[in-house]
Amino acid sequence: MLAVFGLWVLVVAAGVVAAELKVEDAVICTGVKDRAPEGAAEKFPAAVGKLFCFTRIVGGAEGTVVKHVWFHGDQQVDAIELKVGAASWRTFSSKTIDPKLTGAWKVEVQDAEGKALATLNFTIE
Repeated sequence: MLAVFGLWVLVVAAGVVAAELKVEDAVICTGVKDRAPEGAAEKFPAAVGKLFCFTRIVGGAEGTVVKHVWFHGDQQVDAIELKVGAASWRTFSSKTIDPKLTGAWKVEVQDAEGKALATLNFTIE
């Protein structure tokens, strides 16, 4: 009986460790108010000024880290490390957009090891 209980504890512990970190929601937007994105879109004018990458991460725990890696074309222009504080956590990063940097952009949401969890593509016109 004790051996069965010990095996059950190991199975339960393995399930907790195996919780998968994932991006439940993600948008590029013009603002964040009351912990919610505003002005979400896939195209923005060159004069937008500043954009936000808003994400809701699930499967994490306090101390988990995710990164928002901003790219203009294929060139990385910023990488912002964000701490996760719970199993379901909303967080965001922001980037000032130079009006001369038009064209294709993306933000890659990565785990602490650099594995891509989500990619958000958008355009500056």
